[in-house]
Amino acid sequence: MRWPKGLDGLCYGGDYNPEQWPEEVWREDVALMREAGVNLVSVGVFSWARLEPVEGSYDFGWLDRVLDLLHEGGVGVNLATPTASPPPWFSLAHPDALTVTADGTRLSHGSRDTYCVSAPAYREASARIARVLAERYRGHPALAMWHVHNEYGTWCHCDHVAAAFRTWLRGRHGTLEALNDAWTTSFWSQHYSAWEQVMPPRATQYLPNPAQVLDLRRFLSEEMLGCFREQKAILRELTPDVPVTTNFVFGDWVPVDQWKWAREVDLVAIDHYPSENPPEETAFAADLARGWAGGKPWLLMEQAVVTYTGPRMAAKRPGEITRLSLSHVARGSRGAMFFQWRASRGGAELWHGGMVPHAGPDSRIFREIRDLGNLLPALAEACGDPVEASAAILWDTEAGWALQSPGFPSTGIGYLEAVRQAHRVLYRHGVTADFVHPSADLSGYELVIVPSLYLISDDAAENLRRYADGGHGTLVVSFLSGIADEHARIRVGGYPGALRGVLGVRVEEFLPVGEPVTLDTGDTASVWTERVHLAGAEALARYPDGTPAITRHGRAVYVSTRLSDDAYARLLGLGSPAPVELVRRGEWLFAINHGGEERKIPGNLLLPPGGYAVAKVPRPE
Repeated sequence: MRWPKGLDGLCYGGDYNPEQWPEEVWREDVALMREAGVNLVSVGVFSWARLEPVEGSYDFGWLDRVLDLLHEGGVGVNLATPTASPPPWFSLAHPDALTVTADGTRLSHGSRDTYCVSAPAYREASARIARVLAERYRGHPALAMWHVHNEYGTWCHCDHVAAAFRTWLRGRHGTLEALNDAWTTSFWSQHYSAWEQVMPPRATQYLPNPAQVLDLRRFLSEEMLGCFREQKAILRELTPDVPVTTNFVFGDWVPVDQWKWAREVDLVAIDHYPSENPPEETAFAADLARGWAGGKPWLLMEQAVVTYTGPRMAAKRPGEITRLSLSHVARGSRGAMFFQWRASRGGAELWHGGMVPHAGPDSRIFREIRDLGNLLPALAEACGDPVEASAAILWDTEAGWALQSPGFPSTGIGYLEAVRQAHRVLYRHGVTADFVHPSADLSGYELVIVPSLYLISDDAAENLRRYADGGHGTLVVSFLSGIADEHARIRVGGYPGALRGVLGVRVEEFLPVGEPVTLDTGDTASVWTERVHLAGAEALARYPDGTPAITRHGRAVYVSTRLSDDAYARLLGLGSPAPVELVRRGEWLFAINHGGEERKIPGNLLLPPGGYAVAKVPRPE
C-alpha cells in the first residue's frame, strides 16, 4: 500500500469536475473545500474531450489553472487518465473501436465507456494521453496520486476481442485439444478443429457453453488489467514517487477479478452506492474491500449524498452520510470520498447529487459534509491498528461468475445472495468478518463460512480440509459448493464433489423447491433442498421425509438448503442481535447507532438515535 503523496491522516473529498462550471466558480469551490476540510479531489476523470479536443492537439490551460488553485488552497489532486470516455473525434475516426454487444449491435458515441478494450487504436490513444498528462504534471506540487481510467468493466464482443481472446486462450490452454477438453465441446457438436473457429460467446439460439462464457470473463478481466498496466508503466516511469490506483466498481455485471487486480494497484480503492439497506450493504462492501487489500488500508473513492432505492433517488437522511462514511473508516478505509464535489447542472447524472448540492452551501447536505470533514482528522489515531475479525467468509470471483451461467436447476439461487446472507447474519449479531480467498491461510479464524463455492480447485479443497482437520475452528459449507472444477466441469461421483470427504456426506440429487419446508428442528428452509446420504457425518437437522438436511463431520458443517436468517444465526451459535454496529481496532472501538432508539454500548456509553462514538474502550474480561 502506498499513500497519496504529501497527505497525512485520512483522505476527504471527491470527484471535482471544474470543466462543467464557469471559471469564476472555481475560487468559490476551493474556498468551500477549505471550509469543509477537503484535502484530496479526483480531477479529469471524464475530461478527454476537453484535454484533447482534436487528435494530437491539447488544451491544458484550464487544467493548469485548476491545479494551481487547488494547490494554493491546500488540496491535493488525484489526477485521472480520462480513458473511460473517449472523445467524439476518436469514435468518428475509429468506429471499429466502438463497443459491440453480444447480439452484434455496434453502440454509438453518446454516453460513457463506449470503447473496445482490445481495439489497437483505443490502446494507443489511451497510452498517448496518459503519457502527455504525466509529462506535463509530473512536477506539479498538487499531484498526490494517479487515478487510471474509471470503473473498469466494459464488455465487448467485436472482432478485435475475438482475435485477442484466441491469443489469450492459447496462453491459458496451450492446445486446441486442451481447449476442447476444458470446454466439453463434444456436447452439441462444438468441437473446434482450428483456432480461427473459436469466438467469444455471442447471442446464439439457446444456452451458451458455460465454460466458454467463464473464460470470456477471465479474458476480459486480464485484458482490462493489461490496459491498466500499460498506463501504470507510463506513469511509474515519469512519476516514480506518485502512487497509482483505479477505482473498483462492484456488481454481478463486472468482469473484473479484484483479487488479481488488487496486487497491481498501489492502493485498493472502491466506489460504493448502497440501495435497500445502506448500513448492511456498506459493511459488506467495506469488508470486501479490506479483503482485497489483504487487511491493509484501502480507500472509499466514491459514494453519494443520495441513495438509489429501486425506482427512487433521494437525499440520505440527516446524519446518514456521516454514519455510512464512519462505517467505511471503521472497517479499513483511510478516508471518505464522494462523487461528486458539486452537483451538475446538466448531463446524464445531473440528479446524482454532490457535496455541494443544487441548493448550494446553505443547505443541510453541505453542513453535514463540512462537519464530517472536520471530524475525520481526529480519527486518524484510531485507524492505526488493523480491523479485528474472528470470522472469515470465502469470496471467489470466478465461482460467482460460474454460478451466473444459465441452465441451473433453479433460478432462485445465486452466489451473491448466498454470500450476502452469510455476511448479513454475522453483521446483525455484531461479528466482524474478513472476506478471504479460498487459497488464504484460514488458521487464525474461529469460524470460516463457505457460501456456494461452486467452482473450486483441488488446492482450495485441500486448504479447507486442512482447516477443518486442524481443529482451528468451525467450517460451515453451504449447498452448491465444491461442485465443479476450474473449467466448470462437474466433479462426478456425487455432490458436493471436491468436499465430500471433509464434509462426510454424499449428495445424490438436487431437489429445488417452490414452497418453504419445515425441518425437524422447526426451522424454515427454502429454494433448495438435496437428497443427502451420510458418509461419516451426523445429521443435525432433517427434512420432513427424514433425510439429512444439515450435517456435522468433526468441525465441518454442511447446510444443504437455504435457511432463514434466524435459523442461520442459531446454527452458527450466535447470540442476540447487536443493537449497534461495533468494530474494534486495537484499543479503539467504533460504535454506530443506525437505529431510532438510544443504545448502551461497551464502556457504559449511551448512543442517541443515529449517534456514533469512537473511543478507547477496554476489552471485556
